[in-house]
Amino acid sequence: MGIRQKLLSFLFSQLILVLMVSNHNNAMGLKLGYYHKTCPNAESIISKTTYRFISRAPTLAAPLLRMHFHDCFVRGCDGSVLLNSTKTSISEKDAIPNQSLRGYHVIDAVKSAVEEACSGVVSCADILALVARDSVSMIHGPYWKVPLGRRDGRVSILNEVFAELPAPFANITQLKQMFAAKGLNTKDLAVLSGGHTIGTSHCLGFTNRLYNFTGKGDTDPSMDPNYIVKLKQKCKPRDTTALVEMDPGSFKTFDEAYYTLVAKRRGLFQSDSALLDDPETKAYVILQASTHGSTFAKDFSESMVKMGQVGVLTGNQGEIRKHCALVN
Repeated sequence: MGIRQKLLSFLFSQLILVLMVSNHNNAMGLKLGYYHKTCPNAESIISKTTYRFISRAPTLAAPLLRMHFHDCFVRGCDGSVLLNSTKTSISEKDAIPNQSLRGYHVIDAVKSAVEEACSGVVSCADILALVARDSVSMIHGPYWKVPLGRRDGRVSILNEVFAELPAPFANITQLKQMFAAKGLNTKDLAVLSGGHTIGTSHCLGFTNRLYNFTGKGDTDPSMDPNYIVKLKQKCKPRDTTALVEMDPGSFKTFDEAYYTLVAKRRGLFQSDSALLDDPETKAYVILQASTHGSTFAKDFSESMVKMGQVGVLTGNQGEIRKHCALVN
């Protein structure tokens, strides 16, 4: 390793350290039962309103979980993914990776129900964290306690999405670096990838693996060839509208089946297959696949609490938005 590389490596590790320390200090500002005095019914209002939607459309759970993830990875968990674009700036919401997000109407309904009970008290960032948790638990996934007290950010920039959000085409090195930059470790990467047990994807997220992996009209050798045949029946080249289940057969249920698929080389995205390219993430995949997810629910709860504390604004930082799509 040359001096320049050593220096870059050192600077990168120092940057991560600084981010983790500031992250930790802010996360200390979050606590369980934060609204106990200022809005005592906040959590039950959020839960009831969320249930109204999830009971009618359980498939909303996946995009709502994903929305929280997409929010936390860009500028931290500050509700910036909820902001609309303005005349002067295009927001995260309009970036290609976020154009497939849905469920904003759920967040809006929850926010207006909470505003009716106690105006200007509960942040959109906290609502997003609670709705993601409630949605998952309502489709038989784990339930975890969410420390609250996040404030809403005032800034949302389209280009930051591409720099910060892990892409479905990412390899294991890129994924580990992007998670590390958020203070999340290799285990968190393996655990949070399990969120792909629910939901669907447009063909666009993986068709390069079926038709043109290296630009020579070939398929991805890391994917089960029989699975490729099945996927080709659902996704024709340049198909932009068809939807494919990420976890075929149980895409509406939060379970460990995702790991069984990945172990069989049937992960839909390159970022799923990439979990087999690292000893630690591979061991985690094999463990969950072979033990029917013995520790998955507990691990997922812990990693979600950790992710929900990334880059949070607390105290006097940011604001409490009146409407989640607009700054005050």
